[in-house]
Amino acid sequence: MSEIVLEGVSKRFADHVASDAIDLVIPDGKFTVLVGPSGCGKTTLLRLIAGLEDVDEGRLLIDGVDMAHTAPVARGLAMVFQSYALYPHMSVRRNLGFALMVNRTPKAEIARRVEQVAKMLDLDKLLDRKPAALSGGQRQRVAIGRALVRQPKAFLFDEPLSNLDASLRTQMRFEIRRLQQELGITAVYVTHDQGEAMTMADNIVVLRAGRIEQVGAPLEVYRRPVNRFVAGFIGSPKMNFLNGRHAERYDAATIGIRPEHLGVVAGGSMPCTVRTIEHLGSEALIHAEVDDGSKLIARVSENLHVVVGQRIEIDVDPACVHRFDADGKTLPNNGVSQTNLAVSDNITSLNTK
Repeated sequence: MSEIVLEGVSKRFADHVASDAIDLVIPDGKFTVLVGPSGCGKTTLLRLIAGLEDVDEGRLLIDGVDMAHTAPVARGLAMVFQSYALYPHMSVRRNLGFALMVNRTPKAEIARRVEQVAKMLDLDKLLDRKPAALSGGQRQRVAIGRALVRQPKAFLFDEPLSNLDASLRTQMRFEIRRLQQELGITAVYVTHDQGEAMTMADNIVVLRAGRIEQVGAPLEVYRRPVNRFVAGFIGSPKMNFLNGRHAERYDAATIGIRPEHLGVVAGGSMPCTVRTIEHLGSEALIHAEVDDGSKLIARVSENLHVVVGQRIEIDVDPACVHRFDADGKTLPNNGVSQTNLAVSDNITSLNTK
């Protein structure tokens, strides 16, 4: 286990600043997720930690030792890439033990570590198979196992689940998180999927244009975003943003409301027309257009009976409104709860018209 500290770390590619004076502490034994839109610099930051890119400025400390200009092999880290990068001509056993063999580890020790890791990852019955005979999830476990046998100081994951289908991706999220928790090893995980970030992380690092926007526990970032960008990026469906008279009511340039904080209530402050409905089984997403042209998405119970084209009224508890200034920075919430809408109890049934 290791603490990784970045102090003023910068990286440029010609005129493009990929990492701009990054200061970040990746805690020992925790699962830290780097998340952000495409091109925000999250993969570059991971590669800087791994040593696959050179640091232009700053220090990169691993267990208190500056390794900003140390060769990757000497950093004691193990990386799992988006592509499995398995050797197709080698068995699972050989793939798992290849790095140890290159490092001239004794054969008995290689065999011991491979058997131990294979059992941990439920690969012990597949050791003699070639990668072509494995499923996508099994190949990903081999890639993780290949890193694990090296007994690294920390794991680095570069979007390792993006090539898997949805159900397998969910399963692998659980397996990676379980493994990290059981081993207590430091992990840095890159993804563009904020759902993965929310479900896997101890700490989330939200990046934009090479800079850190916010660092915090998943629910802290979700409930208290520092600016409009973080508020809009974290959460699915995305936060609703309203301007004009809606924002003026709260003395803000823009307000944000999460879909689950909107309620369909008689006499609500926002008369709307239902434009479409997404039925998700236990809940539904109502896409509505406010009379002034603003768009809203409300997360509601499937028991609410509405149809496309129906007129409804929507309201929100002021305590759940996020306020932003003209620069997109979060303002203190000075709302006083009036309608007392709860996240799980925000529906007033309507008759279908």
